[in-house]
Amino acid sequence: MATDLENLPGVGPATAEKLQDNGYDSFQGIAVASPAELSNTADVGESTAHDIIQAAREQADIGGFETGASVLQRRERIGKLETQVAEIDEMLGGGVETQSITEVYGEFGAGKSQITHQLSVNVQLPPEVGGLGGSAIFVDSEDTFRPERIDEMVRGLDDSLIAAAMDDREIDGDPDDEEALSELVETFLDYIHVAKAFNSNHQILLAEKAQEIASEHEDSEYPVRLLCVDSLTAHFRAEYVGRGELANRQQKLNKHLHDIDRLGNLYNAAVVVTNQVQSNPDAFFGDPTKPIGGNILGHKSTFRIYLRKSKANKRIVKLVDAPNLPDGESVMRVENEGLKPE
Repeated sequence: MATDLENLPGVGPATAEKLQDNGYDSFQGIAVASPAELSNTADVGESTAHDIIQAAREQADIGGFETGASVLQRRERIGKLETQVAEIDEMLGGGVETQSITEVYGEFGAGKSQITHQLSVNVQLPPEVGGLGGSAIFVDSEDTFRPERIDEMVRGLDDSLIAAAMDDREIDGDPDDEEALSELVETFLDYIHVAKAFNSNHQILLAEKAQEIASEHEDSEYPVRLLCVDSLTAHFRAEYVGRGELANRQQKLNKHLHDIDRLGNLYNAAVVVTNQVQSNPDAFFGDPTKPIGGNILGHKSTFRIYLRKSKANKRIVKLVDAPNLPDGESVMRVENEGLKPE
């Protein structure tokens, strides 16, 4: 790949190596970078960085105008990752979209992490049964990832889904075969790349590392098709306290969102982020709960989903914002076996 990058003007072997080391190992990745960003990464002047980006855009054939018909054709590549809860999938127009950021917010215990775990399982299912036939990256900022939960959710899949996954992975056995089931669980865990973020800067770094992992696995049997960040805002909320820090926090959060959005677009992956909430004391009527992150997160999220608790293990799933879908509400249950229909 370094040889290809050397075809760009101003990129020699040393610069190509620096670009690769920082995750810019494709024309597409360079084409969507900013000159300042590339200048710092490759240690070149901004004008040279601008020329490199322009050349990469020509090579990657992106950055210009195209017809609506071309956009429609390109959107046919977009995958839909099913939650396997029919009511929710219907509300989402078929499932969680790739090349988009889906934000899930709600108070503690609402089931946000349950959704990220379930999608990390479902993404590995074959496309013909609602999966994307790929692997997952899980950035864990609140110590929420539990391999035991993945085990329960794999075992809790419908028998037809388990059989399809076993066929796909060439595992001999059936859903009632404990040895085959244990082997299947092991393979599901193998295809979830987990990293724990210790602070906001580390979280931003992990988003960049996630691009490297996606690039490494792009041509593999299970390319990265899902990035989960659970939670997106916890560290930013804890570290940037008070109005004086708000602008700095939002600026860093904005860059972080663009990094993860770029991964979704470059590698046709679904991006799912969870978000914390706050109570609005001014609300006299209705639900006082609102997501944190402000307008920057609100504008950058393609789909916004609000989770709230109901009786026992029942959860209300509300689609708050989507570019091409009406607002809607559906119901699911959070059980030991995973997310299930009402």
